[in-house]
Amino acid sequence: MSITVAKTAGFCFGVRRAVELAERQAQANGVIYAYGEIIHNMHEIARLERQGVRTAHTLQEIPDGAKVLIRAHGVPRWVYQMLQEKNCEVFDATCPFVQKIHRIVDEQSREGRHILILGSAGHPEVVGIQGWCGGSDVLENEAQVRAYLDRPDSTERTLAVVAQTTVNRNLWNISVGLIKKRCTNLKIFDTICKATDERQSEARLLAGASDQMIVIGDKKSSNTKRLYEISRTLCNNVLYIEDAAELTTQGLRRNGRVGITAGASTPAWIIKEVSNMMSEETKIENGEDFAAMLEESFKTLNTGEKVTGTVVAVSSTDVQVDLGVKHTAYIPLSELSDDPNYDAAANIHPGDEIEAVVVRVNDGEGTVTLSKKRVDQLKGWETVEKAYEEHSVVEGIIVEENRGGVVATAYGVRVFIPASQTGIPKDQPMSQLVKTKQSFYITEINRQRKRVVGSIRQIQQEARKAAAEQIWSTIEVGNEYEGTVKSLTSYGAFVDIGGVDGMVHISELSWGRIKHPSEVVNVGDKVKVFVIGLDKDNKKISLGYKREEDNPWNVFKSKYGVGDVAEVKILKFMPFGAFAEIVPGVDGLIHISQIADHRIAKPEDVLEVGQQVEAKIIDINDEKKKVSLSIRALLTGEDEGEDEE
Repeated sequence: MSITVAKTAGFCFGVRRAVELAERQAQANGVIYAYGEIIHNMHEIARLERQGVRTAHTLQEIPDGAKVLIRAHGVPRWVYQMLQEKNCEVFDATCPFVQKIHRIVDEQSREGRHILILGSAGHPEVVGIQGWCGGSDVLENEAQVRAYLDRPDSTERTLAVVAQTTVNRNLWNISVGLIKKRCTNLKIFDTICKATDERQSEARLLAGASDQMIVIGDKKSSNTKRLYEISRTLCNNVLYIEDAAELTTQGLRRNGRVGITAGASTPAWIIKEVSNMMSEETKIENGEDFAAMLEESFKTLNTGEKVTGTVVAVSSTDVQVDLGVKHTAYIPLSELSDDPNYDAAANIHPGDEIEAVVVRVNDGEGTVTLSKKRVDQLKGWETVEKAYEEHSVVEGIIVEENRGGVVATAYGVRVFIPASQTGIPKDQPMSQLVKTKQSFYITEINRQRKRVVGSIRQIQQEARKAAAEQIWSTIEVGNEYEGTVKSLTSYGAFVDIGGVDGMVHISELSWGRIKHPSEVVNVGDKVKVFVIGLDKDNKKISLGYKREEDNPWNVFKSKYGVGDVAEVKILKFMPFGAFAEIVPGVDGLIHISQIADHRIAKPEDVLEVGQQVEAKIIDINDEKKKVSLSIRALLTGEDEGEDEE
């Protein structure tokens, strides 16, 4: 026989908090009155009674001026008012999650909303919640939810919906779905305790894998009943016991797999009694006995302690981690990584083992705040120190810019990179590096002062030097490169072709006349260039940018010949004729004698600048790159020769 105990078995933090408060006050004062049963477990109530904790079921049973403990389930508002009138000193053990519900329903009631409570009518927690509402209804199951929604006034009300902390998650989801369909003016507050969700989920998994389930807890305990109901749906053999006396040899299996869980009001000592009734030879899986595992589950945590747990869930705000203790542990997203682009959902999944450091323990709320990035930092220091000693490359994310430079994180360690070492020119913003991944060297490290300095520039210089050596070893006239325009001068542009700068003279930038290189290219442009001259001794490279295939004369010759008709654009007038653009970069002259079929005094008598006209190509001079045009030839239908002035 193998026995597996649920890690969530026994007291939840709210119950444990109430019991410990009762014990402390009883020890300090001799007697303290608990208004109502402090928890749903008669055995534990009897034990506390022996220590001086008296249970009072009515306010009349509490003497004036007595010390009074408010039970974990909470009480209505009026109870506090009555105890104040009796001059009683109140010690409030209401579960923090229940107190949160009180605040919600109080606020929503003040806003005029009617409160719907999904839970068990008459349950102490629900009675307490109703005591903080203006108007409320308690719905116990799906049938009651449907019946309420069929009421004529249900859709007219402004509603707020809350849940008893121990409500079944499936019932909540179904009920909320129904209410949303029928009611539009409502607010929904998921107040189911996460510890309850975890306990029920674990019971479900354990029952499905067991031949027998043992559920330990008081028969009046609502959450224990839920565990029993869940177990029965997945396991045919379920024992529901309140203590060890009910565990008979006839009921306990002698073989197979046995799973054990316990309600949130079941004290550890009862669970231990049950374990002692079981065979001493029986060991829990992994070789641990039941009692040892229980002790482990009740261990305390300290700030700064390094822990290892299992990821339970990943949400939009945090990662929930099971540490095998009664506290619920969370890693806020801000404590996962220094990388601003870190995607928790993509990198962390339920079932993953994760290391973290305890940042804060809140016994009042039963929660533990963890930090994964602090563990990464501890490991990261070792990695960064090794990189510094070996002068190896480190990769990190630039997370911020400051006046002196930028800050990167590498392996969880913050690295300062001075402005002069960022590789960014003085006239450009360093902000362009933020949120980018960069490679750098560690140039200075002081662990005591937690100071680390890095340099991106050194990486760039080494890469540029290696690239330059490669280029100089292979470069030849005619080689083509894709480069980046680094700077402009009045006489040309300097282009980085991968570690080496070359110059494109202004005359090599365009086939047309330009006054400045900025008319063609800008700093930062990616351009294709080719080598037209080399001086390896002086490390100078002349580059070309304009292509022969883009030569306007070649474009013109590919489209036109003597005798062809072209549509041209009149550009300017001279006393001897008009110049017209045939293709961009190639102009032709229409002599004054070729403008009209009659004599004219000047070109502008017939033509206008910008006018589009058809003209016949009557001569092409390749050597001088000149073209003669004639409008007259098209008007007379005759071939004309060029008239010279």
